[in-house]
Amino acid sequence: MYFEDFEMGQEFRTKGRTITEADLILFSGISGVYSPLHLDEEYCKNTIFKRRVAHGPLVLSISNGLVGMLNLYEDSMIALLEIGCKFTKPVFIGDTVKATEVVHSKRETKTVGRGIVEFERHIYNQNNEEVQNMKLIVLLKTRGTP
Repeated sequence: MYFEDFEMGQEFRTKGRTITEADLILFSGISGVYSPLHLDEEYCKNTIFKRRVAHGPLVLSISNGLVGMLNLYEDSMIALLEIGCKFTKPVFIGDTVKATEVVHSKRETKTVGRGIVEFERHIYNQNNEEVQNMKLIVLLKTRGTP
């Protein structure tokens, strides 16, 4: 889809993906974040969560993958300009997350062939509880732009 194909309020829904222990371990290795909150089951028994919690940025990254599978702006995206994220509930091993991507606003830029679309993304667990929400501002090509 291109800039002009998006309409205010338009909503897209992803499939779900279950968070695994391997996800936490691999994300720790990639990010260098080895917090016991994500890796140490015994440590977590004494926290408010009582078990290991998925990294917030891991869930954000998984939502990017889920939205990416929708191929909404794969051919038209020029750049991700901004992302703002709020973590509203913990995500645990075994939780299944899914996302909705809603067009919040859009505007043309001064540069011909480009437009900016602001999306609101909501990520939910298997109980339909919101675990994250975010704003993404994306620079897209207009239709016919090489």
